[in-house]
Amino acid sequence: MNFIEKVKASGIVGVGGAGFPTHVKLRSKASCFIVNGIECEPLLETDKYYMRHYAKELVAGINLISKEIEATRSVIGIKAKNTKEIKAVQEEIEQQGLNIEVYQVKSYYPAGDEQMLIKEITDISVQPGAIPISAGVVVLNVGTVIDVYKSVTQKNYAITHRMITVTGAVHKPTLIRVPIGTSIKRCIQLAGGAICQEFKVILGGPMMGHHCNQQQIDSTFTTKTLGGIIVLPQTHSIFEKAGLSDKQVIHRAESACIQCRMCTDLCPRFLNGHPLEPHKIMRAIGFGVVEVEALKGALLCCECGVCEMYACPMEMSPKKINQNVKKALLAKDIRYQHDGIPVEASEYREYRHVQTQRLIARLGLNQYSHIHLDEVVEDKPESVTIALRQHIGQPAQPIVKSKQKVQVGECIAEVPEGGLGAAIHASCSGYVYVSEESITIALSGGSKG
Repeated sequence: MNFIEKVKASGIVGVGGAGFPTHVKLRSKASCFIVNGIECEPLLETDKYYMRHYAKELVAGINLISKEIEATRSVIGIKAKNTKEIKAVQEEIEQQGLNIEVYQVKSYYPAGDEQMLIKEITDISVQPGAIPISAGVVVLNVGTVIDVYKSVTQKNYAITHRMITVTGAVHKPTLIRVPIGTSIKRCIQLAGGAICQEFKVILGGPMMGHHCNQQQIDSTFTTKTLGGIIVLPQTHSIFEKAGLSDKQVIHRAESACIQCRMCTDLCPRFLNGHPLEPHKIMRAIGFGVVEVEALKGALLCCECGVCEMYACPMEMSPKKINQNVKKALLAKDIRYQHDGIPVEASEYREYRHVQTQRLIARLGLNQYSHIHLDEVVEDKPESVTIALRQHIGQPAQPIVKSKQKVQVGECIAEVPEGGLGAAIHASCSGYVYVSEESITIALSGGSKG
């Protein structure tokens, strides 16, 4: 198999975002290859661990990928404050004698958004509605690069486990390495369990992660893209805001939005030069305006949450409004069409960055911000439930049958030829039970059902 075939066979998807199939991204040729080591979501420690302890694989992977996509410039972006990670990567670059830049980024949110990182490193603003390759750039997360390196250098490598930060209101915050499909409840137990009786969980980071309650954690499972599990009291303000209904969000926009435009002035995409102005969308919704032209800027929203979790003094929900508008427009097959005129970043961009420590304070997470992790707990659960849809594109199709025995690393689901998606592999050995949306693997005793 060639380079791309090996990456595809391993089932690799981007672990820093929505899970775009990596073999598809690496088919492109680019002048610049950027590795994202920012990990800009507060409290997460996974990528920093990779850079400290897997620098050799990371640097070698950057070199392999740069050659594959024919990049003439290779850069890894790391926050300037992460001195241990910078030292580990720089020493390995020197050891391997490679021409890879380490670009130090200020500590702000969302510095890890790929379009923000591209602007930082290349001074290019990606056109609205376009993807990085349109600017001659490919961006991958550090964890993805390490996966690619292993897929090319190890025989029959497959994505079966994930490293995850478990932190917040738990007894022993820790990094865990668990099979994909491990229940969130078990992951929390590996960190000593929650310290409060009533809690909720954020899957991912506090700004863009998904929420689940105590009743859901036993039936919610880790995926290829999950990098963080944050436990917080269920009364935390993050959950209160997320719990607002669409009707409540719209009513607030109608009655309380003061059009201060703070949501726009601090919007990362607006500061990069994109015609996304959340305050105008809020005004349109407040007045019941339904014209596409007034609302289509929502299609450019990256859903980082700065507008509603940090900027708005009235506790409005521009992000949720944008999400709903975007969903409605996409349902009508309306896409953002740029006029082709180059965009220019705001002259105030550098001065309006949301500083990470201020964001943490605004989110009410100061008591957890001192936690830095360097130990890993591994686990082998009795069963795993692996989702068939855990990447962009179409769900994988099972190629195994219920009661069939599989071995760890064995391919159990594939995407049809020509489809956008990624293969899924058994994360442990055992007997399978196939359902419409997932495959459960039990270590012994046959399958359920």
